[in-house]
Amino acid sequence: MTLMTKRSLLQLTSWTTIAAAAALVGCGKKEETPPPAAAEPASAAAPAPAKPEPLKIAFAYLGPAGDHGWTYAHDTARKAIEAEFGDKIQTSFVENVPESADAERVFRDMATQGNKLIFGTSFGYMEPMLKVAADFPDAKFEHATGFKQSANLRSYDSRSYMGAYMAGIIAGKMSKTNTLGVVGSIPVPEVIRNIDAYTLGALSVNPKIKTKVVWVNSWFDPPKETEAAQSLINGGADVLLQNTDSTAVLQTAEKNKKFAFGWDSDMSKFAPTAHLASAIINWTPYYKKAVQETLDGSWKGSTATWWGVKEGANDIVAISDQVPADVKELVAKTKAGLADGSIDVFKGPLVDNTGKEMRKKDEAGDDKFLGGLNVYVKGVEGKVPGAK
Repeated sequence: MTLMTKRSLLQLTSWTTIAAAAALVGCGKKEETPPPAAAEPASAAAPAPAKPEPLKIAFAYLGPAGDHGWTYAHDTARKAIEAEFGDKIQTSFVENVPESADAERVFRDMATQGNKLIFGTSFGYMEPMLKVAADFPDAKFEHATGFKQSANLRSYDSRSYMGAYMAGIIAGKMSKTNTLGVVGSIPVPEVIRNIDAYTLGALSVNPKIKTKVVWVNSWFDPPKETEAAQSLINGGADVLLQNTDSTAVLQTAEKNKKFAFGWDSDMSKFAPTAHLASAIINWTPYYKKAVQETLDGSWKGSTATWWGVKEGANDIVAISDQVPADVKELVAKTKAGLADGSIDVFKGPLVDNTGKEMRKKDEAGDDKFLGGLNVYVKGVEGKVPGAK
């Protein structure tokens, strides 16, 4: 049968059906109303949009999280961002990561596990972080106290020398022997700045002050820190500062009925009699900034941030009641000056302990100068290890 014939038969059938329906209507037969359609089942509620995965954040710590010093301060800030951002983030940390090739393995593991924001909290992590960052361009890396950056790595630091300077003012007023002591960790610019600032603060109120330094070549080694502190006390120092991470120096001062300062966090409870104040670092403001920028997509690499008293990154807290009221008032004024920029700790004239000029009169202690500081100022005895 042809296509045309098929179409003709279909048309004939259709017309026949229509005619039959018309005849029925013409005979007066009413068309029955169809029964109401059954109610359609209610459509299921649209599924809720999938909850976004939390931003995974990892921290590498040089020492134990409970050292009550440097690492403790970082971990306190980690807990603060957890409270701030809730289920938007998920944090983890690895403690006791050495400043060696093993650090590269740790950073690589962190990135492989899906962490998209990784903090390396010590100077010696700089080169390993640079290497790993190059292999994981989708992750963001933050390096504490470093000076190298890349497209997905930036550095951040705290002006801890400001806290050391304020501690020095208290030390200069409280010392009876006019001899201060510092337990140094590693002779890098960060630590040398703190020793120099401590001495300059003391000299600003007591021109007779001299500072002795004992290096332990470690950030966290309580036995060595204890030995160094005792050596300084035996050498006549009666007010100690440390740039190490444990409470050993403060506790040694307590045992010897001398004075000392807490460092990086409030250490007052460990030596209630010896403790004069604590020069602290507050990493929370910066960590909140870094997380928010990562979440909202505004994070940018190849930058460096260096915050101080003005930004709430540094302070001196828990000043002892043994410190006279006029000294506390002077410290408060100094803190205000550091915050508004009217006080520059390293402003010239400034000479080193050999008499060589470091800053001319009224010359600012700018960041370039501070970043390369590798000599002792006048008032500090000895020579920086490794310095020419």
